[in-house]
Amino acid sequence: MIHPTACVHPSVVLPADADVGEFAVVEAGVAVGGGCRIGAHAVVRAGSELGDGVVVDSFAVVGGAPQMRAAVPAAGRVRIGARTVLREGVTVNRPTQPEGVTSVGADCMLMANSHVGHDCAIGDGVTLANNVMLAGHVHIGDGTFVGGGAGVHQFVRIGSGAMVGGNASISYDVPPYAIAAERNQIHGLNVVGLRRSKMAHGAIADLKRCYHAVYAGPGDLRARVAGLMQQQRVGAMEPGQRFLQFFAGGKRGFCRPRLRGSAESIAVAD
Repeated sequence: MIHPTACVHPSVVLPADADVGEFAVVEAGVAVGGGCRIGAHAVVRAGSELGDGVVVDSFAVVGGAPQMRAAVPAAGRVRIGARTVLREGVTVNRPTQPEGVTSVGADCMLMANSHVGHDCAIGDGVTLANNVMLAGHVHIGDGTFVGGGAGVHQFVRIGSGAMVGGNASISYDVPPYAIAAERNQIHGLNVVGLRRSKMAHGAIADLKRCYHAVYAGPGDLRARVAGLMQQQRVGAMEPGQRFLQFFAGGKRGFCRPRLRGSAESIAVAD
């Protein structure tokens, strides 16, 4: 189903079950998987790849040029995983390097007007609520939820299973399974999300021990975590190990629990 007003480059091979709406644009070199739906007035730029069952809703733009002042090559790929939905007005920018990739995983939901900047890597099952703003080179792990209006600084990492509150301002890394909100504040573990994911009770308990050990006081988190891993006092199970290992990487530093008076809060959200 290709609407007569749609502009699809002759080089593009569309599956028989693809649907392209009114005034949509599909440029040369685009790969379209089976069962994709490209809505009215949507634009899929050259170099984009849509997995099976992807929905690109009206006025969304996939593969637009990076938003930066410096000159960038007209190359690189944008990959959208199977069954991912890009709602109205979503923008996903191509990378800044000829061999680079901006990627959004499978089974994601990018709600209206959310933005994925150049060179981002978004995992599977991620939800970006309305008006989320991801700057360039942001990495988001599987199963993470980012609340509406949240802004994420370039090169920030958000670990798998985390939750970012609406309108948050995040310029430091958020560890896996944590809740981040406001300005770079950690508000405990995403225990509700952990339970919904059917994580074993023992693994959740181990994660709580890891969280408390890491945020036990002020100081260098990397050094503290290195000591914890060497002593092997916590992190006996895979989720806890993933939480601890997260602190070994990154470029931005780490979000911390909010201050209450002169003491740090390290409460775990139930």
